[in-house]
Amino acid sequence: MAALVLKRTGQKMPLIGFGLWKVTKSTCADTVYNAIKAGYRLLDGAGDYGNEKEAGEGVRRAIADGLVKREDIFITSKARRVLWNTFHAHDHAKQLAKKQLELWGIDYFDLFLIHFPISLQYVDPNHRYPPEWFGDDGKVHLQNTPLSETWGAMEELVDQGLAKNIGLSNCQGSIILDVLRYAKYEPQTLGIAMTAYSSFGPQSYLELGMAKDSSSLLEHSVITDIATAHRKTTAQVLLRWATQRSIAVIPKSNNSNRVVSNLQCDAFNLSDADIASISALNRNYRLNDPAEMDPRLAIFA
Repeated sequence: MAALVLKRTGQKMPLIGFGLWKVTKSTCADTVYNAIKAGYRLLDGAGDYGNEKEAGEGVRRAIADGLVKREDIFITSKARRVLWNTFHAHDHAKQLAKKQLELWGIDYFDLFLIHFPISLQYVDPNHRYPPEWFGDDGKVHLQNTPLSETWGAMEELVDQGLAKNIGLSNCQGSIILDVLRYAKYEPQTLGIAMTAYSSFGPQSYLELGMAKDSSSLLEHSVITDIATAHRKTTAQVLLRWATQRSIAVIPKSNNSNRVVSNLQCDAFNLSDADIASISALNRNYRLNDPAEMDPRLAIFA
């Protein structure tokens, strides 16, 4: 399977992974197990997804059944194995990482990310976990913790062997450049290696009221025409547009046939004209913008 080599450690991160956002607790263990059985070796999860314990059960079952060894699986988290916004203070970041490892039932994360460059007021996990965006009163509560403090805690996780690689998520260039000024360990998803999300368009955001007027790319005429020409699915075309440009993808599906099909997205090549046609669909449109919940969270200039 194609992979990206992470700069500092030389560890290989699979180019095609399985995303765990919105995978329900009741099905997550089986879904993860079946994804591993189908050939996925990168699992992309997060504390905010609320299914870490169940995902870990799927991993442990796959290991127990001899499908894989732990070292064969690349587990990434955005304190999400990714660090959530309410745990940005130094001690809270380290506390949360250890809690997430316990939930997964593993000793280390291959890649641990800061989910958003936003610091929210701490919520004790014993009170509510995952804490999500809002306080008990339904409002957003900011906390003045600089990203330099959070990054320092992330680096200590590397030194303690709890995370092999650390990185950033949902950050624009100016924030990345700021981190590079003081980082002992550069963000690893630099060479920087990039991971795409929502490769198929706005489907996951419809129920959140964050999809605006955008439509599914799976049904766009440009994509369907290219898929027909290559005798591939529209999903495979969209994923290949990213992977052929060395951008990792993390699609998910509860449909076993689609799980297998998505993993095969690198079994063909798009032409330069195909890639140009898909790239021309750009609308400078952003999904998952925190400013839509609270204007003080406007992290994208």
